[in-house]
Amino acid sequence: MLLSTANFSCLHFQWWKRPYKVAALCLGLLCVLLLAGIIGLGVHYRDQLQTSYSTLTKDRDQLQRETIRLNKKLKGRPCHEGWIKFETSCYFFSTVNKTWEESRMDCIRREAHLVIINNREEQVFINGLNGANKQIWIGLTDTFAEGTWKWVDGTPLTTTYWGDGQPNSWKETEQDCGEFVHRSTDPGDWNDDGCSVEQYCVCEK
Repeated sequence: MLLSTANFSCLHFQWWKRPYKVAALCLGLLCVLLLAGIIGLGVHYRDQLQTSYSTLTKDRDQLQRETIRLNKKLKGRPCHEGWIKFETSCYFFSTVNKTWEESRMDCIRREAHLVIINNREEQVFINGLNGANKQIWIGLTDTFAEGTWKWVDGTPLTTTYWGDGQPNSWKETEQDCGEFVHRSTDPGDWNDDGCSVEQYCVCEK
């Protein structure tokens, strides 16, 4: 009788454990399925990213080729009479003293803009053509936000050639316009001055 009771208890215990084994097995299968799904999604998105990267690379290469082609075309473009060619732009040096705003409008009437200096080579070029100790307006201003200098096309100032201690404008002095100061040695430098001052300018197109 004791043996039968023991066997029954053992069978009862094994039956009691079986649902936990089934649950563990199901949980394990679920984890495997989830892992497989995650791996599948990872492979899918990796392939998508690779395709996007390849497309962007092709677009970039095409833009670079187009930029080179346009630059060659611009370099071969002649300038109108009275204008001076440098790289891909044409420059006009005014012979009449005007305020910064009058100079800006004068450049616009010439289908151009006050010169925007992008690199040292252009800075040296402007300095070489500018007369000794002459100040000329360039397309630089902080009129809209004191201390935040921008070019006339709205681009922020990155490369700078300010003279020592410049710009030193205070709001009450209204020195909100940029001028180019010729120096006997390259590359010349910039100064901030009152926009109502009348002086020459350089237009670029």
